[in-house]
Amino acid sequence: MSRQSGAGAWVKRILLRIVLVLAVFWGGGLALFSIMPVPFSAVMVERQLGAWLSGDFGYVAHSDWVSMDEISPLMGLAVIAAEDQKFPEHWGFDVAAIEKALAHNERHENRVRGASTLSQQTAKNLFLWDGRSWVRKGLEAGLTLGMETVWSKKRILTVYLNVAEFGDGVFGVEAASQRYFNKPASKLSMSEAALLAAVLPNPIRFKASAPSGYVRSRQAWIIRQMRQLGGEGFMESNKLM
Repeated sequence: MSRQSGAGAWVKRILLRIVLVLAVFWGGGLALFSIMPVPFSAVMVERQLGAWLSGDFGYVAHSDWVSMDEISPLMGLAVIAAEDQKFPEHWGFDVAAIEKALAHNERHENRVRGASTLSQQTAKNLFLWDGRSWVRKGLEAGLTLGMETVWSKKRILTVYLNVAEFGDGVFGVEAASQRYFNKPASKLSMSEAALLAAVLPNPIRFKASAPSGYVRSRQAWIIRQMRQLGGEGFMESNKLM
């Protein structure tokens, strides 16, 4: 065997071991977090390490886990209305939205539109890193399928609301509600829930504490969508609360 072929075989063995370790890690995470609170997410770790590496030692990625019983149903409704109105129906992917996004991106290369469902966003936030690489999207797809298989829709929504980023260092709806409204997430009004959902596309650029005109217009749109979906009755009929 040549030295080159031997090196190639060694690299393949290392890559295989890495894949196996990640599969066990992610599989274990899906099983564990189907019933246990999530202490932190991959995005939280990424943000914290990034802050430290840049010399910002005052940054703290903070979240407070709460069960769905401790979150206003209006908050779950708000993120569904804003991000993924077919959430109760799909199996992790909104094919029609993906097709529309691909067609849009072909026409407008400088204004890329995403089509990630709440399930995909939960998989990415919990286990992966930011970015648009095909490797990450492939891993996200696999984790999303696993999540949809193992978890209920209510569990996916619960984890999403607890790990979503709502501002600089603010993760999860409980931390966001306390930071911006000085109240627990269980007491959020429709307007407050819609405001938090309005910043989700870019919580670093869009501020719940100082909403721009765009954020206010998006908040108003989300409120209209929440009412059109049927309000809290939508959450009850789909067993999401």
